[in-house]
Parts: sequence; structure tokens; C-alpha cells
Amino acid sequence: MSIPKPINRQDRLLCLHTSDVEPVDIGAVLPGVKAWPLFLDSENGVWVIKAEFAPGTQVPMHFHTGTVHFYQLSGEWYYLEHVEDVQKPGSYLYEPGGSVHTFAVPADAKEPAVGFMVVQGANINFDENGEFINVMDAGWIEQVINECAKAAGQSPRYIKPKAKAGFTDA
Repeated sequence: MSIPKPINRQDRLLCLHTSDVEPVDIGAVLPGVKAWPLFLDSENGVWVIKAEFAPGTQVPMHFHTGTVHFYQLSGEWYYLEHVEDVQKPGSYLYEPGGSVHTFAVPADAKEPAVGFMVVQGANINFDENGEFINVMDAGWIEQVINECAKAAGQSPRYIKPKAKAGFTDA
């Protein structure tokens, strides 16, 4: 067998250096959160971001329609439903589809919690009374990041796969 011919030509590596760019403050929609968008694919429901959560941040309780891989870079956080399992720097967390939880950073934390996540599917968000709030998926994340970035005079750069549905030439 010989080396296969590439299906998609890649002239350069698709690489983002998060240390070279400022995060987008999305606190107007998710208080206490800043995000570095890395890969946003609304067609396939995949979103990859690096996120910073300020001390005291709590995101809504959510149900995952798909899986999550979360790697903790700095700071600490936990789920209100599992306060004994504190995520610390170097922690890797796998969340199966169908899980439900509420993300929280301790209010007395000495630093923000920063993590890297790969999410497939959506988070279905609920308020403290169990009432539906919204659906947070790759498309929603992309809209929020772009709107917040525009308001701050930023132009975020991230990888977005070609999403042109159509027929082959055959």
C-alpha cells in the first residue's frame, strides 16, 4: 500500500496560541466568564474553548446531550452536586452524555479557574427552579463570542471547518 493522497490540502498548520491573544469577555451573557474560542463547528455540534472563570462564578445547571473532555490548567472548581470532587490544576474530567450538574468556582478562590474543554453536543441550561433557560451549543457559543468581541472592539480568531453543504460534482 502506498501513502494516500490528501483529500484536503493543508498549506499550513491550523494552530492558535492562546498566550498571544486576549480572551473574549462573555460576562454580559455568562457572568464571570472569559473565553478563547479555538474550534467552533456548529454543523457537527463540537466546540473547543479555553475558558477562565472568576472566583464566585456559577454557571446554570445543565444537561449534556453529548460528551465533555475538560482539562484543568489553573485554579479550582467543583460541581454543586459533587462538592467533594474538586478539580485542581492537572485534573482531567470526562463527562458522559446525559450528565447533569452545576459548575461553580469557590467565592473565596485566590485565582480564576482556567480550563480547556472539548464539548460534543449541547448544554441544556436550567435555572435554580429547574426551569428551562436556553440551549448552549457550538452555534450559540460562536454567536455570544462574536457579539461580545464586537462590542469590545475585538476580532476573535478560531478554527471553523468549512460548513458548505452541497452536492459533489459527480
